[in-house]
Amino acid sequence: MTVLNSPPRTGVSSAIRPATTPDRVRVMVVDDSAVVRGLIIGMLGNDPQIEIAASVANGAIAVDRFSHGRDVEVIVLDIEMPVMDGLTALSKLLAIDPTVQVVMASTLTQQNAEISLRALELGAADYIPKPSSKQLGGSADFHRDLLSKVKELAAARRRRLGPIKSATQPGNAPKAAAPAPVASPAVVPSAPIALRPNGQTRPDIIAIGSSTGGPQALSALLKDLCAEKLSQPILITQHMPPTFTTILAEHLQRATGVPCAEAVSGEALVGGRIYVAPGDHHLVVEHGPGGLRLRLTRDSAENFCRPSVDPMLRSVARCYGRRALAVILTGMGSDGLAGCRELVAAGGTVIAQDQATSVVWGMPGAVATAGLCSAVEPVSRIAARVAALAKGGKDA
Repeated sequence: MTVLNSPPRTGVSSAIRPATTPDRVRVMVVDDSAVVRGLIIGMLGNDPQIEIAASVANGAIAVDRFSHGRDVEVIVLDIEMPVMDGLTALSKLLAIDPTVQVVMASTLTQQNAEISLRALELGAADYIPKPSSKQLGGSADFHRDLLSKVKELAAARRRRLGPIKSATQPGNAPKAAAPAPVASPAVVPSAPIALRPNGQTRPDIIAIGSSTGGPQALSALLKDLCAEKLSQPILITQHMPPTFTTILAEHLQRATGVPCAEAVSGEALVGGRIYVAPGDHHLVVEHGPGGLRLRLTRDSAENFCRPSVDPMLRSVARCYGRRALAVILTGMGSDGLAGCRELVAAGGTVIAQDQATSVVWGMPGAVATAGLCSAVEPVSRIAARVAALAKGGKDA
């Protein structure tokens, strides 16, 4: 497989390379730093399931190369670049091929967090916080997250569209590449999903878990849900680093008009408010003086995540039992599965996003296929389900 171990000084490949092995995930790397670009290429290129299709130094070159060779499935796109920045390039790349999966790569600054969330609104599939060039080579978390995002997004794209077409010479019929055997924890149901009855008690809390595609799904869900003027507090665990969760909470407050902020350890829960788990902290509920309170912990990561959905749901199950309602939105992996098991065992209710509207049907697919859900719905219909239950209906 072709890998740039030592990127040229310009950081620009002459063109998108033809596929050498159709099974492999085809990736373009776009970053103005030759050092960072080389490290990312090394991380990806050492995986036998990934092939580097192109490596370029700015958005303008990426758009030019992509317009002449579209057999790329995933683009890792830097935000801050000369000539053309990542946000500008994103719209142009998606105009060429709306199905390409774009992962925005940015350093952990408030400005870049804002831009990353804006990129998700414009059609980027995901983002990845980028360590400094000095930390990048030794960052096991970044390496693991990068590989999993690239593989998961490529697998999700292939399930929707089929494999990419191999590059051909003019006049030759295109040949379909074989589906890649890429790792894919996202669950595809082999049989109809078994649903449970709704809980028999009106919920006093709503807990939402999400990951890849979550910011978009959260915004859509909460706009509709908050229009119902529910009295329950809403807890959110979205897989995000610090700074990003701060910006997410601000975005959700603007979108809904409902008070929304990162949770503060020790604060009491107030109905009609939204609490977001801060990056690098688990959010849990516990009994305290005067009633139930929120607590932030830096306990060990679960499912490679902190914040993780499972600790939140376990605590909600303990404190609320059958008066709890959980919603699992789009995301990779199976975070939330163990917590939903405890919540259902305590008499609570679980609703999951369906596969068709999920960017990756990992987390919701895990709880759905485990038979833990009372409903599996498109994101546009979840708010109505939740509102009916939250207002006392049993047959939403």
